[in-house]
Formats: sequence, C-alpha cells, structure tokens
Amino acid sequence: MATARDIMHPGAECIGENDTLAQAARRMRDLHVGAMPICGEDDRLHGIITDRDIVVRCVAEGGDPSRVTAREMARGTLIWVDATADHREVLRLLEEHKIRRIPVIEGRRLVGMI
Repeated sequence: MATARDIMHPGAECIGENDTLAQAARRMRDLHVGAMPICGEDDRLHGIITDRDIVVRCVAEGGDPSRVTAREMARGTLIWVDATADHREVLRLLEEHKIRRIPVIEGRRLVGMI
C-alpha cells in the first residue's frame, strides 16, 4: 500500500511568514510551482499560499504584493497529512477539503508536498 511519503514531492521549500507576496511569487516562478508552504521562524508549517491567493486575495482587492506578507494570507485551518498515511487517507483529505495540494509532515517537520 502506497503511503504519503511514496507519492509526495520531497524537499518542499517554504516561504517565510514575514516574506512578501512579491517574494513568494518570484520563488513560485523560479521553482515552477503554484503553491508554497509558509514556515515560521520556528521552522514549523504555518500555512500554505497559492498563486491564486496572491492574485485574488491581494492584487484583485487592491493590495500591494510588495507590502503584504505571507503571514497575512495564511488563514483558515491548515490541512496536512502524516508521511506514513495511507494513500486512501491522502485522497480522502483532498476530496473532503476540496484541495489540490497537501503538505506532508513527519515529526512536526515539512518533508514534502502532494
């Protein structure tokens, strides 16, 4: 049975919670990804930000991406999956929460993304 670790993309990079959305957008561009985990100074996962968040929740509402921080975009309940979770649990979480990406955690640390 496949686990979250088996199907994740390892080595996910974080954007710092105090980094701006402009910095996040450049990192996403450089990494060719549409979402990035937000990590705090404690090196723990604090949220996730998507390219859509930047456009719809900041730019379209008149926000300045060079001033708004990733922390300000992190809201709601963070959904994640343990690295040892069965692939059926991963699918359940994605479907239940209507999300396309999910951080994979092991020992309270981010180890990948699905």
